[in-house]
Amino acid sequence: MKQSVWPGDCQGAVSLSFDDGTENQLQRAVPMLDERELKGTFYVPPKGDDYLARYAPWRAVAAKGHEIGNHTLSHTCSRNFRPDIRPEAGLEAMTLAAVEADILEAERRLNELVPDHGPRTFCFPCYTTDVGEGPTRQSYVPVAAKHFVAARAGGEYGFFNHPYNSDLHHLLSTSGQMMTGPELIGLVELAASRGQWCILTFHGIDTGGLGVLTPAFACVLDHLVRQRHRIWTDTVLRVAQHCLQLRADWGHRAG
Repeated sequence: MKQSVWPGDCQGAVSLSFDDGTENQLQRAVPMLDERELKGTFYVPPKGDDYLARYAPWRAVAAKGHEIGNHTLSHTCSRNFRPDIRPEAGLEAMTLAAVEADILEAERRLNELVPDHGPRTFCFPCYTTDVGEGPTRQSYVPVAAKHFVAARAGGEYGFFNHPYNSDLHHLLSTSGQMMTGPELIGLVELAASRGQWCILTFHGIDTGGLGVLTPAFACVLDHLVRQRHRIWTDTVLRVAQHCLQLRADWGHRAG
C-alpha cells in the first residue's frame, strides 16, 4: 500500500489476544500490558454458577480499556482432542442451534458481568469453526457474524489480515506459544511491511504447554512501545471497527 490506512500514518496494526480468561492472565499478562499502556483482548468463557464472583476481576480489566471478548460458555472443541471415546462429545455432536445458544448464554453472562462494555468480538475455541462431521459438517462462522463485530479464528504462520479484504468474522491469527521474542517481533514487522493486521494469540505466561515465557512476551511488548509511531497496537474490536469504517468510506467514494 502506498498510503497508510492505519491511524496516525502507522504502517500496520497488531492485536494481542488471550484465550480462556485465566488467573494467570490476570496476574501476569494484564499488569505487563498496563505497565506499557497497551490494550489487549481477553476471550473469557464465564463458566459455572458462581460466574459473577469468579470472573469479577475482569470488570477492572475492562475498565482499563481492554476488551473482554466472547469465547462461548462451554468452550467445546472437536472430540478429536479428547483422550476418551465419547461419540456424543465435541463440536461433531453439536448443531448450529446448540452452538448459537451456548454463545448467547455466554454473551448474556458477559453483559451481566461487564454491563458497560458495549460491542465485543468472538473467538472460536481451539480455532475450530465447524459443527457436525462428514456430510453434516457446517461452519458456524455465520452464527458469529450474526452477533459480533468480528471473530478470531486460526491461521497459517506468516499470514495476516488485509484491512479491506479479510473476512472480519474469520480473522487469521498466529499462536505465540513457546515463541521467542525475536520470532514474535518478526511476525509484527512482517505484517507491518505488508500494511496488514497481525493478531497474536496467547494463553498463559510461564505456564502450560501453550504458554510463552515472560522474557519473550516482554520483548515483543517493549518493541511495540518503541514502535508506537509506526505500528498501531489495539484490541481486536477497535481494529475491526477501523476496518469496517475503511470499507464504508471506500464504498462511499466508489459510489
